[in-house]
Amino acid sequence: MHISVIGTGYVGLVTGACFAEFGVNVTCMDTDARRIARLEKGEVPFFEPGITELVAKGIKEDRLHFTTDVAKAVDKALVIFIAVGTPPKSDGSADLSYVEEVGRGIAKNMTGYKVIVTKSTVPVGTGEKLREVIKANQTGRFRFDIVSNPEFLREGSAIEDFMRPNRVVIGADSEQAVAIMKDLYRPLYLLETPIVVTDIPTAEMIKYASNAFLAVKISFINEIATVCEKVGADVQMVSKGMGLDNRIGNKFLHAGPGFGGSCFPKDLAALVQTGERVGYPFQIAGAAAKVNYEQHLRMVEKVKDACGGVKGKTLGVLGLSFKPNTNDMREAPSLTILSELMKEGATIRAYDPASMEESMKLLPGMVPCQDTYDVAEGADGLIIMTEWNQFRNLDFDRLKKSMRQPLLLDLRNTYESDRVVGFGFRHVSVGRPTKNPAA
Repeated sequence: MHISVIGTGYVGLVTGACFAEFGVNVTCMDTDARRIARLEKGEVPFFEPGITELVAKGIKEDRLHFTTDVAKAVDKALVIFIAVGTPPKSDGSADLSYVEEVGRGIAKNMTGYKVIVTKSTVPVGTGEKLREVIKANQTGRFRFDIVSNPEFLREGSAIEDFMRPNRVVIGADSEQAVAIMKDLYRPLYLLETPIVVTDIPTAEMIKYASNAFLAVKISFINEIATVCEKVGADVQMVSKGMGLDNRIGNKFLHAGPGFGGSCFPKDLAALVQTGERVGYPFQIAGAAAKVNYEQHLRMVEKVKDACGGVKGKTLGVLGLSFKPNTNDMREAPSLTILSELMKEGATIRAYDPASMEESMKLLPGMVPCQDTYDVAEGADGLIIMTEWNQFRNLDFDRLKKSMRQPLLLDLRNTYESDRVVGFGFRHVSVGRPTKNPAA
């Protein structure tokens, strides 16, 4: 089988490279000529563990190709994945202009039957809208089917998520399209991966409902953390006690500075807007977004309180991306938190293993550092903003010699307090009592 993936961003490139690894002939198409030129050389324009090696392997074995020509992408492919951006509009709804543009390009270059698949996260009703766009722009009467096949890739572990998914969702109204999609995903059969076959609107809703529910879990445990701090409870033990209940599960119950990234904030907003469009105002989804923003601001106050104000103070920051193993700064909690601290007069010295270049554009005035210990030089406090593995085993004796004040602001609850205070540090975390070193 030959497939095409239109859009070589995060989702599109991971999808194309992984299908090529499954032995499928893949053409990835994008209108960005510079990006395609880099990809043809095996240069990946974003950070994701394992993707560079997978792309290089696909190119070497002649299963992964790149082009800027939509006609070339459409011509040979039986299945065409649409993986372009759906950024939020000012009202929170998803901007489908890129999806519709791709639909017009496919329509004008069709020469036979195609299965056209939305991989991008799109609101309910997009499949039908795409069908209308293609029909209106076809140059000949060629049969095609629309499929919704939402992605569930976590940045930082996207390849593993693709190769060993919890489930594959196929939304279609054609038995032929379903059979083709099942054949495409046949390599997963050995893993007994559940395949959920449903209609297109239901598949579209599964994606939004899944992300919204995970976002709700994060906001819920962050609210619990806030109350834990006020009553002297330990949110990590609360999370453990909750998570051992199989009805709840332990995933996404880790208190911290709030969620970010390209999915949760955008998808919550789009889901709320969808509800408004059909006459039902989502209450829980809207509350999750509100709590998340307020959590960012609570972290600002936590840092200010711990430092006795931040004006004239120097703060070291470890991690800037919204989560580890990615350079993605979209909606990262660090953007709001550090911007507010700098407005209050703090000097921010920061280091992130992957996102320094993008961070400096988004946080002008921040002082970039070379490594973990460079960050700590003269700092009145050290903030763990993102829990990269290399920040999980810090040399506290070395840090203490570099810092002005031995204060660890552990916004990801990376460390046990007793260990930190044992090195003479004050330990401030989220949803747990602050601990001070023995006098």
